[in-house]
Amino acid sequence: MTYEFIQLATQGPIATLVMNRPELHNAFNPQLISEMTSAIHALASDEQVRLVVLTGAGPSFSAGGDISWMQASQGYTSEQNLADARGLDALFEALNTLPKPVIGRINGAALGGGVGLIACCDLAVAVEEARFGFTEVKLGLLPAVIAQYVVPKIGVSHSRALFISGERFTSERAFEIGLIHAITSAEELDTTVQALAQRVLSGGPQAMGAAKRLVAAMWDLERDAAKTYAIEAIAQARTSVEGQEGLAAFLTKRRPQW
Repeated sequence: MTYEFIQLATQGPIATLVMNRPELHNAFNPQLISEMTSAIHALASDEQVRLVVLTGAGPSFSAGGDISWMQASQGYTSEQNLADARGLDALFEALNTLPKPVIGRINGAALGGGVGLIACCDLAVAVEEARFGFTEVKLGLLPAVIAQYVVPKIGVSHSRALFISGERFTSERAFEIGLIHAITSAEELDTTVQALAQRVLSGGPQAMGAAKRLVAAMWDLERDAAKTYAIEAIAQARTSVEGQEGLAAFLTKRRPQW
Protein backbone atom coordinates (compact mmCIF):
# COMPACT_ATOMS: atom_id res chain seq x y z
CA MET A 1 0.00 0.00 0.00
CA THR A 2 1.20 3.52 -0.86
CA TYR A 3 1.15 6.19 1.87
CA GLU A 4 1.56 9.94 1.58
CA PHE A 5 2.13 11.01 5.17
CA ILE A 6 3.71 7.94 6.77
CA GLN A 7 6.48 5.50 5.97
CA LEU A 8 6.35 1.82 6.87
CA ALA A 9 9.39 -0.42 6.58
CA THR A 10 10.07 -3.94 7.84
CA GLN A 11 13.44 -5.50 8.60
CA GLY A 12 13.20 -9.04 9.90
CA PRO A 13 10.68 -9.15 12.76
CA ILE A 14 10.81 -5.38 13.36
CA ALA A 15 8.53 -2.89 11.59
CA THR A 16 9.26 0.84 11.75
CA LEU A 17 6.30 3.21 11.40
CA VAL A 18 7.33 6.80 10.69
CA MET A 19 5.08 9.86 10.72
CA ASN A 20 6.34 11.71 7.67
CA ARG A 21 5.35 15.37 7.69
CA PRO A 22 8.67 16.80 8.91
CA GLU A 23 7.98 20.28 7.55
CA LEU A 24 4.96 20.46 9.89
CA HIS A 25 6.59 18.59 12.79
CA ASN A 26 4.52 15.51 11.93
CA ALA A 27 1.30 17.20 12.94
CA PHE A 28 -1.91 15.21 12.60
CA ASN A 29 -4.38 15.77 9.81
CA PRO A 30 -7.24 13.44 8.79
CA GLN A 31 -5.17 11.68 6.14
CA LEU A 32 -2.21 11.00 8.42
CA ILE A 33 -4.61 9.68 11.06
CA SER A 34 -6.31 7.41 8.52
CA GLU A 35 -3.00 6.15 7.11
CA MET A 36 -1.58 5.40 10.54
CA THR A 37 -4.72 3.57 11.63
CA SER A 38 -4.70 1.47 8.46
CA ALA A 39 -0.99 0.67 8.85
CA ILE A 40 -1.40 -0.38 12.48
CA HIS A 41 -4.26 -2.73 11.61
CA ALA A 42 -2.10 -4.23 8.85
CA LEU A 43 0.78 -4.73 11.31
CA ALA A 44 -1.55 -6.45 13.77
CA SER A 45 -2.32 -9.15 11.22
CA ASP A 46 1.20 -9.50 9.78
CA GLU A 47 2.58 -12.70 11.29
CA GLN A 48 6.14 -11.83 10.25
CA VAL A 49 6.16 -8.68 12.38
CA ARG A 50 6.84 -9.20 16.09
CA LEU A 51 7.65 -5.66 17.21
CA VAL A 52 6.85 -2.13 16.03
CA VAL A 53 8.98 1.00 16.41
CA LEU A 54 7.04 4.26 16.18
CA THR A 55 8.84 7.53 15.40
CA GLY A 56 8.70 10.81 13.50
CA ALA A 57 10.67 12.11 10.52
CA GLY A 58 12.84 15.19 10.96
CA PRO A 59 13.58 16.97 14.24
CA SER A 60 10.22 16.34 15.95
CA PHE A 61 8.22 13.32 17.06
CA SER A 62 4.80 14.93 16.62
CA ALA A 63 3.35 18.36 17.31
CA GLY A 64 -0.18 16.96 17.69
CA GLY A 65 -3.03 18.53 15.72
CA ASP A 66 -2.31 20.43 12.51
CA ILE A 67 -3.36 24.06 12.87
CA SER A 68 -5.07 23.97 9.46
CA TRP A 69 -7.08 20.95 10.55
CA MET A 70 -8.09 22.67 13.79
CA GLN A 71 -9.07 25.82 11.86
CA ALA A 72 -11.24 23.75 9.54
CA SER A 73 -12.97 22.16 12.53
CA GLN A 74 -14.35 25.59 13.52
CA GLY A 75 -16.84 25.17 10.69
CA TYR A 76 -17.80 21.58 11.53
CA THR A 77 -21.24 20.66 12.75
CA SER A 78 -21.59 18.77 16.05
CA GLU A 79 -21.98 15.55 14.09
CA GLN A 80 -18.84 16.25 12.07
CA ASN A 81 -16.85 17.01 15.21
CA LEU A 82 -18.00 13.77 16.79
CA ALA A 83 -17.02 11.80 13.69
CA ASP A 84 -13.66 13.56 13.63
CA ALA A 85 -12.99 12.73 17.29
CA ARG A 86 -14.02 9.10 16.76
CA GLY A 87 -11.55 8.84 13.88
CA LEU A 88 -8.76 10.14 16.09
CA ASP A 89 -9.69 7.77 18.88
CA ALA A 90 -9.64 4.86 16.42
CA LEU A 91 -5.95 5.59 15.85
CA PHE A 92 -5.08 5.60 19.55
CA GLU A 93 -7.21 2.53 20.23
CA ALA A 94 -5.54 0.61 17.38
CA LEU A 95 -2.08 1.47 18.69
CA ASN A 96 -2.98 0.85 22.33
CA THR A 97 -4.42 -2.60 21.61
CA LEU A 98 -1.88 -3.71 18.99
CA PRO A 99 -1.11 -7.29 20.08
CA LYS A 100 2.62 -6.76 19.63
CA PRO A 101 5.17 -4.69 21.56
CA VAL A 102 5.45 -1.05 20.48
CA ILE A 103 8.58 0.97 21.19
CA GLY A 104 8.32 4.75 20.90
CA ARG A 105 11.46 6.27 19.39
CA ILE A 106 11.01 9.84 20.60
CA ASN A 107 13.40 11.84 18.44
CA GLY A 108 12.18 15.32 19.39
CA ALA A 109 9.25 17.38 20.61
CA ALA A 110 5.91 15.70 21.32
CA LEU A 111 2.84 17.81 22.04
CA GLY A 112 -0.86 17.06 22.53
CA GLY A 113 -1.79 14.04 20.43
CA GLY A 114 1.89 13.29 19.97
CA VAL A 115 2.11 12.62 23.70
CA GLY A 116 -1.04 10.54 23.38
CA LEU A 117 0.80 8.26 20.95
CA ILE A 118 3.63 7.85 23.44
CA ALA A 119 1.13 6.89 26.14
CA CYS A 120 -0.03 4.05 23.87
CA CYS A 121 3.50 2.69 23.43
CA ASP A 122 4.65 -0.15 25.66
CA LEU A 123 8.14 1.29 25.96
CA ALA A 124 9.47 4.70 24.97
CA VAL A 125 12.98 6.07 24.57
CA ALA A 126 13.48 9.82 24.20
CA VAL A 127 16.41 12.03 23.33
CA GLU A 128 17.63 14.37 26.04
CA GLU A 129 16.48 17.45 24.11
CA ALA A 130 12.87 16.25 23.65
CA ARG A 131 10.13 18.42 25.12
CA PHE A 132 6.59 17.36 25.92
CA GLY A 133 3.33 19.11 26.68
CA PHE A 134 -0.44 18.90 26.82
CA THR A 135 -0.87 22.38 25.40
CA GLU A 136 -4.55 22.16 24.42
CA VAL A 137 -5.77 24.49 27.20
CA LYS A 138 -3.64 27.27 25.71
CA LEU A 139 -6.05 27.14 22.77
CA GLY A 140 -9.15 26.81 24.93
CA LEU A 141 -9.33 23.10 24.08
CA LEU A 142 -8.90 19.83 25.98
CA PRO A 143 -6.63 16.76 25.68
CA ALA A 144 -9.89 14.85 25.68
CA VAL A 145 -9.46 11.92 23.29
CA ILE A 146 -5.98 11.11 24.56
CA ALA A 147 -6.95 11.37 28.25
CA GLN A 148 -8.20 7.77 28.38
CA TYR A 149 -4.70 6.61 27.39
CA VAL A 150 -2.62 9.23 29.21
CA VAL A 151 -4.26 9.13 32.66
CA PRO A 152 -3.61 5.39 33.19
CA LYS A 153 -0.03 5.96 32.02
CA ILE A 154 1.03 8.86 34.25
CA GLY A 155 -1.68 8.88 36.92
CA VAL A 156 -4.31 11.32 38.07
CA SER A 157 -2.04 13.76 39.90
CA HIS A 158 0.38 14.39 37.04
CA SER A 159 -2.47 14.42 34.50
CA ARG A 160 -4.34 17.12 36.39
CA ALA A 161 -1.26 19.28 36.84
CA LEU A 162 -0.08 18.98 33.24
CA PHE A 163 -3.49 19.13 31.56
CA ILE A 164 -4.46 22.28 33.48
CA SER A 165 -1.15 24.13 33.23
CA GLY A 166 -0.41 23.26 29.62
CA GLU A 167 3.25 23.58 30.54
CA ARG A 168 6.01 22.03 28.49
CA PHE A 169 8.26 19.61 30.31
CA THR A 170 11.60 17.88 29.86
CA SER A 171 12.61 14.31 29.15
CA GLU A 172 13.66 14.04 32.78
CA ARG A 173 10.16 14.92 33.96
CA ALA A 174 8.63 12.57 31.38
CA PHE A 175 10.80 9.79 32.79
CA GLU A 176 9.90 10.62 36.38
CA ILE A 177 6.17 10.37 35.72
CA GLY A 178 6.41 7.15 33.70
CA LEU A 179 5.62 8.55 30.27
CA ILE A 180 8.96 7.38 28.89
CA HIS A 181 11.28 4.63 30.10
CA ALA A 182 14.75 5.74 28.99
CA ILE A 183 16.63 8.89 27.98
CA THR A 184 19.56 8.91 25.59
CA SER A 185 21.58 11.21 23.38
CA ALA A 186 20.51 11.78 19.79
CA GLU A 187 23.65 9.95 18.65
CA GLU A 188 22.77 6.88 20.73
CA LEU A 189 19.02 6.83 20.07
CA ASP A 190 19.01 4.15 17.40
CA THR A 191 21.50 1.98 19.28
CA THR A 192 19.38 2.22 22.42
CA VAL A 193 16.16 1.40 20.57
CA GLN A 194 17.76 -1.58 18.83
CA ALA A 195 19.17 -2.94 22.08
CA LEU A 196 15.75 -2.62 23.71
CA ALA A 197 14.08 -4.26 20.71
CA GLN A 198 16.39 -7.25 20.85
CA ARG A 199 15.74 -7.63 24.57
CA VAL A 200 11.97 -7.55 23.98
CA LEU A 201 12.17 -10.04 21.11
CA SER A 202 13.55 -12.67 23.48
CA GLY A 203 10.04 -13.07 24.89
CA GLY A 204 7.32 -15.27 23.47
CA PRO A 205 5.22 -13.44 20.84
CA GLN A 206 1.91 -14.80 22.09
CA ALA A 207 2.88 -14.23 25.70
CA MET A 208 3.68 -10.58 25.06
CA GLY A 209 0.32 -9.98 23.42
CA ALA A 210 -1.39 -11.76 26.30
CA ALA A 211 0.62 -9.68 28.80
CA LYS A 212 -0.67 -6.49 27.21
CA ARG A 213 -4.23 -7.73 27.47
CA LEU A 214 -3.60 -8.76 31.08
CA VAL A 215 -2.52 -5.25 32.06
CA ALA A 216 -5.59 -3.78 30.35
CA ALA A 217 -7.86 -6.24 32.15
CA MET A 218 -6.34 -5.44 35.56
CA TRP A 219 -7.05 -1.74 34.90
CA ASP A 220 -10.51 -2.10 33.37
CA LEU A 221 -12.18 -4.94 35.21
CA GLU A 222 -13.87 -5.03 38.58
CA ARG A 223 -11.86 -6.85 41.29
CA ASP A 224 -13.49 -10.28 41.13
CA ALA A 225 -13.56 -10.27 37.34
CA ALA A 226 -9.89 -9.27 37.24
CA LYS A 227 -9.03 -12.10 39.63
CA THR A 228 -10.84 -14.62 37.43
CA TYR A 229 -9.16 -13.24 34.31
CA ALA A 230 -5.70 -13.57 35.87
CA ILE A 231 -6.26 -17.14 37.06
CA GLU A 232 -7.56 -18.25 33.67
CA ALA A 233 -4.79 -16.40 31.82
CA ILE A 234 -1.95 -18.22 33.57
CA ALA A 235 -3.71 -21.57 33.26
CA GLN A 236 -4.08 -21.04 29.50
CA ALA A 237 -0.48 -19.84 29.14
CA ARG A 238 0.92 -22.90 30.90
CA THR A 239 -0.87 -25.29 28.52
CA SER A 240 -0.25 -23.29 25.34
CA VAL A 241 2.23 -24.43 22.70
CA GLU A 242 4.37 -21.38 23.40
CA GLY A 243 4.26 -21.86 27.17
CA GLN A 244 5.23 -25.53 26.86
CA GLU A 245 8.11 -24.61 24.53
CA GLY A 246 9.35 -21.84 26.80
CA LEU A 247 9.39 -24.06 29.85
CA ALA A 248 11.07 -26.92 27.97
CA ALA A 249 13.74 -24.57 26.67
CA PHE A 250 14.41 -23.22 30.14
CA LEU A 251 14.73 -26.70 31.66
CA THR A 252 17.08 -27.92 28.91
CA LYS A 253 19.08 -24.66 28.86
CA ARG A 254 18.46 -23.84 25.21
CA ARG A 255 16.87 -20.96 23.33
CA PRO A 256 13.12 -21.27 22.78
CA GLN A 257 11.92 -21.75 19.22
CA TRP A 258 10.02 -18.56 18.50
